[in-house]
This record gives sequence, structure tokens and C-alpha cells, in this order.
Amino acid sequence: MKRKTSDEKRETSHPAPLAGRGIVVTRPARQAERLAALIRAAGGEAIVYPVIEIREVDDAQRLNDLIDRLDAFDLAVFVSPNAAQQALRVIRARRALPAGLVIAAVGPGTARELAGLGIAGVASPAGRGDSESLLALPLLADPRGKRVAVFRGEGGRELLAEELTARGAVVEYATCYRRVRPDTDPAPLIDAWAGGRLHAVTVTSSEGLRNLCAMLGAAGRALLAQTPVFVPHPRIAETARDLGMASVTVAGKPGDDGLVAAMAAHFSAR
Repeated sequence: MKRKTSDEKRETSHPAPLAGRGIVVTRPARQAERLAALIRAAGGEAIVYPVIEIREVDDAQRLNDLIDRLDAFDLAVFVSPNAAQQALRVIRARRALPAGLVIAAVGPGTARELAGLGIAGVASPAGRGDSESLLALPLLADPRGKRVAVFRGEGGRELLAEELTARGAVVEYATCYRRVRPDTDPAPLIDAWAGGRLHAVTVTSSEGLRNLCAMLGAAGRALLAQTPVFVPHPRIAETARDLGMASVTVAGKPGDDGLVAAMAAHFSAR
């Protein structure tokens, strides 16, 4: 009888933590691949189903005007990877970034996106990516008299601008993209549920969760309500519970790695 190698023994005793699990990835298409790749690396099947579509703003005049005045600003804040992608595309089409402009990102995912776009030295909180964490950085402790440009999508939270203004900064929004709910057939997800191939859903924004519920219809929402949902922030978990989801887990660590670790812990305990 052939004896197992040490590698084969390790594989037998330590199966991939998400083996046999179908996991829905709801990030916008351009941000979905990293999380999908991590799920596959952990043995799971990534079911990519974007619930937000990123589009250009209808009227870019105000964005272009602010970009042309960037030399007058001290700090530029990017609130998401999408803000980084969309803003840098427009900025570089019009001009170079001012040499003295300090760049900040709301979280590590946005900082990683900026680094991939060639922007070094980005100030960013190391933990959970949200406005509260960014506002806790020493860089923003006393911004009196500073001019701050905040690159973001249409709408969104007002906390960052409100708090910076209260601390004495002059803040202007630079709206560089808009979010749209895709018109995507939910049948593949419903079929995966019916076939026992869908075991968890990841959602990374409250807006995305509301979109998902609308896209699924009544039958899909009933299935979603009984499916484990994994989110990166307590605020999204609160939305999920308000929408009737019975099993909601907030990742203990930030970013896509945190979501995968939370799913691995959940399924290994079952």
C-alpha cells in the first residue's frame, strides 16, 4: 500500500476552511476579484453578483472645477476604492497632483487602491475603514485653516465633512462617481440556493444590501433571510438585521481578509 506523503497528510487533516461552500460576492465588478480570489484560495466557490454599478457623474463641471483648483487645497481625502479609481482617472486627464497635497484614505482598501495607482505615502487608519477611524488620525486632530477636498460618490455619509468643519477646516466635496442598482437576473442565485450550492453572502455596504434585497424579489429575500451574511462593519450589520436577516456576522478584522477569516471560523465551528 502506498504511504501518504507529509503534504498529503496535512491536506487530509486540515481541509480548506471554505471547501464545498458557495459564497456570494456582491462588491462592484472592479472590486470583486480580490475577495473572490481569497474565497477560492480557501477552497470555496465565489459566486460574483455585483449589487452596485459604478458610473460617471452626469455633470462633471463641478468636479473638473475643483480639480483645476487643487493647488489651493492642503489635503485630499478618498472615501473608497471607487473614489480613488474614478477621481485619479479624471485628475490625470487634466493635470498632475500638486506636489504638496497630502493624500488620505478612509481605510486600508482605499489606500491599497491608491498605491496600485501610483500614489505613495497615503495617510490611512490601519483598522476598520470608516470616517470615524480616519478622524482619529493625528493628521486630522487639528485641521484649523486647512482646505480639504473629499472625493466621493453621490450621496453618502456627512460625518467626515461635518466633523472636519467643526474642527476648523474648510471642506469641499468632489463627487466623482455615482452608484446605480444593476438590472441583473437573480435566477442564478435562486438556482444555487435551490441546489444547495449557496451557503453565505458577503455584503460590504448598506446600500448594496438594500439593492440585493430589491434585486432578489420576495422569494429570494426569504432565502437570504435564512442565509449567513458576513459584513465588515457594525453599521451594515444593523441594516441587515433591520431587513430581517437572521444570521449576521461582523468580521473581526478589516478588509477582505477579515471577511474570509470570519467565514472560515463560522463554518469550521459547524
